[in-house]
Amino acid sequence: MTDPNPYPKADYGRNINSPDVLIIGAGISGLCTAIDMIKGGQGRNFVIIEKGSQVGGTWNDNIYPGCCCDVLSHLYSFSFEPNPNWTREYPGQEEIQDYLIGVAHRYQLYRHIRFNSSVHEARWDDENNKWRTVIRRHGGKEAEIGHSYSITSDFLVSAVGQLNAPKYPDIQGLESFQGKIMHSARWDWDFDVRGKRVGIIGTGATAAQIIPEIAQSCQQLVVFQRTPAWVMPRHDRAISETRQAMYKHVPFIRKRYRASLMDYRETVFDAAFDPESAKHDYITSISRQHMLNQLGGDSNTEIREALTPNYPFSCKRIIVSDDYYPAMRRENVVLETNPIREVTPTCVSMANEDHHTLDLLILATGFRTTQFMYPIRIFGAGGRPLSEAWSKGASAYLGITVENLPNFGMLYGPNTNLAHNSLILQIEAQSLYINTLIASVLDSKRQGKTLRLEPKSEIVEMYNDEVQARLANSTFADPNCTSWFKDENGRITTNWCGSAIQYQERTNFVDWSDYEILGSAAAEVEKKGQTRWKRRVEETQISDRVIGIAATGFAVCVGAAYWVWILRR
Repeated sequence: MTDPNPYPKADYGRNINSPDVLIIGAGISGLCTAIDMIKGGQGRNFVIIEKGSQVGGTWNDNIYPGCCCDVLSHLYSFSFEPNPNWTREYPGQEEIQDYLIGVAHRYQLYRHIRFNSSVHEARWDDENNKWRTVIRRHGGKEAEIGHSYSITSDFLVSAVGQLNAPKYPDIQGLESFQGKIMHSARWDWDFDVRGKRVGIIGTGATAAQIIPEIAQSCQQLVVFQRTPAWVMPRHDRAISETRQAMYKHVPFIRKRYRASLMDYRETVFDAAFDPESAKHDYITSISRQHMLNQLGGDSNTEIREALTPNYPFSCKRIIVSDDYYPAMRRENVVLETNPIREVTPTCVSMANEDHHTLDLLILATGFRTTQFMYPIRIFGAGGRPLSEAWSKGASAYLGITVENLPNFGMLYGPNTNLAHNSLILQIEAQSLYINTLIASVLDSKRQGKTLRLEPKSEIVEMYNDEVQARLANSTFADPNCTSWFKDENGRITTNWCGSAIQYQERTNFVDWSDYEILGSAAAEVEKKGQTRWKRRVEETQISDRVIGIAATGFAVCVGAAYWVWILRR
């Protein structure tokens, strides 16, 4: 990959500890930010810190049996790096990981990434207008070099996301269990589940992928369910080599297919968001019918009742699966709906005095989704800790910039998650926004000037009041269910309040009046008013009808020309 404007002409990556930009995380968000920085002509003077040993973020961490994406593959990829070679309609973890590794190689990002390293603390230096970040090395020879070191940067980007830090359940006696315990995000493939007595806590999207896989080989599987989930049919299938070749050699068809997926996903926004909409009722009926199709008959009445939610569709994350219900019918699978009382050294005891003796206990209990950037310690202007600013819940302007954190941006931040569409759409929009801020800071630096940007407190408050007001009427706010969309106070801090397109349109410009702008370059930046860029349009731009008319017209013209040629011979 050749930089369009390779500035600065200096060593980078592993050779420096004073880059222009420090990016935390080498998952989808971190890779996207780095690539947009390169493509935007801001050079390669950046460092990416990654706690894992490979790129991919959540797709590197989650390697449990059956791990896959619940967004269609041709929509779960960067718009600027399409993959015509997806082998299935819904991609598996390994195929997604291979795709991201390929993207990282294509843009030569590995030279910038420091693996097996984590950010312990990031602190804004008011005097020098820079971030000072403490990095800790983990494992191997690098840890022998030194336990920690510091990096100084002009701009700091958090790309750690929401699905980052595993959440462990607070169950009495859990630590006393003498069998094997593993969190789904820390899967140990050295442990053989064949012939074992296995229990799994959780019935969310992750558990729904694990259960059908391990139920085939373990002696017994006990599914500990607190609340059931709504399940939609997956209709997954292989993508033929013919289709792959067509997508590769006829890009228009691939783009058209991706646009159709985008169109469909956007149409179900109301179904996911508005509990009073006709679409919500319709899609709920599809889910109910899916259960009847797979758990029909009088013999399944009891299990149908146990697996039917008592809260609105989409209040919690939806499961997309064709094999979850059939797995629950297996003779070696037990659905346990009684509350867990405690875990003993050998078993899980229930509130009704029953107990289940186990060899393996799987914790499919999700992540600390509302504790953004956990466990990194962040200190903004004046040394104020971020934990203090977020004491009542995380918030950010557009989910990207945070009050009192100068020259800082985050991806997949508060209120940016989508329940109906591909998150990559959000990430790309956030990356372009952040790179616009980065460009202003670095342009000022090249001119020998200083620039400090942070969102105004009243702007942040007004924006988040608007978001929360819209979310208050959404399905996610229903009091009958708890979910990882809400924090401990019941405030929705993860989900966005609109469609993907609405978010893209909200974030495809920077209004500089929304920011406190300080430094010797402040006046110049304030004069810009707004900086806009072209939105990465994913939805259909030309209808099938128009294409059909154009194709018919073209065929008529070709036919007429042919007959004119024949008659003149």
